[in-house]
Amino acid sequence: MLTLSRPHRANALNEEMWTDFAECVKFVGQSNARCVVVRGDGRHFCAGIDVADEVTLKSTLGDVGDVGAATCEGRRRESLLRNIKRLQDAFTALERDVECPTIACVRGACYGAGVDMITACDLRVCCGKSARFCVKEVDLGITADVGTLQRLPSIIGFGRAVELAMTAREMDAKEALAIGLVSEICDDVEARAMALAKMLAKKSPLALRGTKRTLLRQRDDPNVARGLDYVATHNAAMLMSNDLNESLRARFEKREPIFAKL
Repeated sequence: MLTLSRPHRANALNEEMWTDFAECVKFVGQSNARCVVVRGDGRHFCAGIDVADEVTLKSTLGDVGDVGAATCEGRRRESLLRNIKRLQDAFTALERDVECPTIACVRGACYGAGVDMITACDLRVCCGKSARFCVKEVDLGITADVGTLQRLPSIIGFGRAVELAMTAREMDAKEALAIGLVSEICDDVEARAMALAKMLAKKSPLALRGTKRTLLRQRDDPNVARGLDYVATHNAAMLMSNDLNESLRARFEKREPIFAKL
């Protein structure tokens, strides 16, 4: 389980938390985890970037102070570009480098960077009583730049994504379910997320990772012929495995399959 833990700030991301998150994702990506649940400590999932923190504000939104204080405007902009890409990389790593299934578990507010984070997860469940979502960036005077505008349209559709991103309106759990942002709403969202994680952890890790890789590739390159060629090549390399043998043997023996760690 990966827990955002700044409950006194509704788990808003400051500079230190961005760094810690990236390190945790790297650690999980190099582990043998079967499934990862991403949650927030306290009442909220994530209120977005902590714009009340000066260091975070400068590193994520740019130095909004005296422009004349910069010794070189070009170098200042290059530094901001590197910082934005560093933040993007943290969520891209959650999507790409953590090859096991990831489940976002949302209670309370999921705003701005929180939406960036959950769209980089494979599954999303939320609390029906408290969860609310908002692509908040336009209300801060910026364009969302850490993944929402790239990932959200493929989850809920282009038109819905445009409307949410441009209006920055708040959406409740019922609407999030209706448009497909989340797959389930429930009262005890963490218990449900853990139940899903345990269910997925029993499945073939080779099959789950291959499915995730293939789906992400198809999303990014939606060409059927190339997609079919990719999955054919993938299965030619991976299909004949101990996981397949164990799955078939378990069916014949009428028992649950037991898959080895990768």
